[in-house]
Amino acid sequence: MKIAHLTSVHARFDTRIFLKQCRSLAAAGNEVTLVVADGQGESNRDGVQIIDIGKSYGRRDRMLGATRRVLRCAVAIDADIYHFHDPELLPIGLALKRRGKRVIYDAHEDLPGDILSKSYIPAPLRHPIAAVANRVQNFVGRKIDRVVTATPAIRDSFTRVGIPAIDINNFPLQGELEAEIAWSNKQNEACYVGGIAEIRGIREVIAAMAMTKSGTRLNIAGTFQEQELKIEMEAMPGWSRVNALGFLSRDEVRDTLGRSVAGIVTFLPLPNHIDAQPNKMFEYMSAGIPVIASNFPLWREIVEGNECGLCVDPLDPKAIAAAIDQLVENPLRAKRMGENGRRAVVERYNWANEERKLLQIYDEVAA
Repeated sequence: MKIAHLTSVHARFDTRIFLKQCRSLAAAGNEVTLVVADGQGESNRDGVQIIDIGKSYGRRDRMLGATRRVLRCAVAIDADIYHFHDPELLPIGLALKRRGKRVIYDAHEDLPGDILSKSYIPAPLRHPIAAVANRVQNFVGRKIDRVVTATPAIRDSFTRVGIPAIDINNFPLQGELEAEIAWSNKQNEACYVGGIAEIRGIREVIAAMAMTKSGTRLNIAGTFQEQELKIEMEAMPGWSRVNALGFLSRDEVRDTLGRSVAGIVTFLPLPNHIDAQPNKMFEYMSAGIPVIASNFPLWREIVEGNECGLCVDPLDPKAIAAAIDQLVENPLRAKRMGENGRRAVVERYNWANEERKLLQIYDEVAA
């Protein structure tokens, strides 16, 4: 089967798209092409052919120019099934369906909630834009062959309006991030891995570092989405306790997790976050380190339900600092929480389970 994954936004080696979905489909014997827009040229990795349509320059080019280039490239590929990953590509998915192709839409985010959290959109326009975007998404969802989502909550937003959808969760690849480092050899460090943005709680985390009493340092692995925010964070007192590592390879992420005593994922309480399932939370669990997470009901169900970390108010730096100190100063408890998290991943929260669902969906769409 010839399959094309399409994105004009995500990195070519995106964890969900490339590392999990594309590689799983290629390993199952399919001819898989991934179309990206990053300006890094074409390549082939792990049986996946990567085609680059060129980097987008600015939001307008990404929304208009890149989508046209994706469509031209997609038509030239002439795949049996197209799987697209960005709301910007909804018109492309519809155009491909009208050409008689089989099409899957992958909803990574709660689209209306995501729009409501966009600070660059004037506040009075957010609700109208979110409503229009949701109508477009639902219209296309009814026309194409299948909708898959990154979480059960996003799935339910489709099924409530009569659109069949199935969740393919962002659970970790087993064995990828499990560094075998004895707890006694860990450093006095916590870690924050992933894209760095104000809505992901970085301001409160940096403030917390100035309040910790255990002398803990923070490993930050990722890139700032806004340069202005980076400058602000570097001026905060807590930055003196930060190891700014930049973007890391997966092996480097594994090593960073391995030497850390806790992983921090304290997203702010925005509509798009409350029912999210952050990939990093499960990766911390897979690495065998306790999680310090936002106290959203779903996150508490996962973290406290599996006794694999602590949940805190993400808006309260003192609470974040206290959680860090508690885990650093109680290594036996922290180790036990880390072991509980890893066990939960082995038994439930792993990509192997989601891969089976993905392959079944493709069999059904191809039939």
